[in-house]
Amino acid sequence: MQAFEYTAPKSLEEALVLLDEKRDSSRVLAGGTDLLAQMRGGRWNVERVVDVKHIPELNELSYTKAEGLRIGAAVPCCRIYEDSDIAAAYPGLIDAASLIGGIQIQGRATLGGNLCNSAPSADGVPPMMVLGAKCLIAGTQGTREVMVQDFCTGPSKNVLKADEMLVSIHIPAPTPLSGAYYLRFIPRNEMDIAVAAAGASVMLNKSGDQFLSARVALASVGPIPIMVEGLDVDGKPVDDNTIQTIAEAARMSAKPISDMRGTIEQRLHLVEVLTRRALQGAIRRARGV
Repeated sequence: MQAFEYTAPKSLEEALVLLDEKRDSSRVLAGGTDLLAQMRGGRWNVERVVDVKHIPELNELSYTKAEGLRIGAAVPCCRIYEDSDIAAAYPGLIDAASLIGGIQIQGRATLGGNLCNSAPSADGVPPMMVLGAKCLIAGTQGTREVMVQDFCTGPSKNVLKADEMLVSIHIPAPTPLSGAYYLRFIPRNEMDIAVAAAGASVMLNKSGDQFLSARVALASVGPIPIMVEGLDVDGKPVDDNTIQTIAEAARMSAKPISDMRGTIEQRLHLVEVLTRRALQGAIRRARGV
């Protein structure tokens, strides 16, 4: 690993100045579980590391039934799933937060870092997409908001400019009779990269037998996490036929490649199966069963 300057600013303003001074040769460290491995591998030419774990705005974790959930970019996964109120309100998010690496990794890894790393296989991204999450981004020119589904632009690429950083992620409060679920297929039992993954969220009518809406997002089957578009299910029955129609739409949206972890054909099959199972899990949670 090359020599680099380590900085630990105490304020957002100081961090932005440090990033702006080095631009493309500086990197933000939130958890460091991806960054340090990439630096050891020589992927980045890093002259300055900006550790943001001491910045209050990036450590905020708050939830109310009115305002929803706000997760600072430096909040580790374990803080999220150890909060009983958050776990009860957002089980689909907990599905992902509790399987990013192992227990030790989850004490450092952050959903913000998972998003900014922008890997096609990022487990934290599909659940945030289907839950309608929004990013707060700060830079030397001010702040802006971007939907999580629009954040990633390519493998390890995203909308952040050289002088910008992710501050927090906001997820709207869950509505009654809604549910979300995330699952993946991996070659080994744990701590592996997904061959394919699917997240789903649903809203049901009062009787729980019709869809009001459904959202599906996929990972590991394209250059970026994919939101399945055009799912017009309002008023459709909650049955196997509707679920299969959505699963087939997900399969059509996938753009997988063949690599050492799986073939195109396997991934397309997995997308359909995982989407169907994710929808079934989301429906059970929406119904409270």
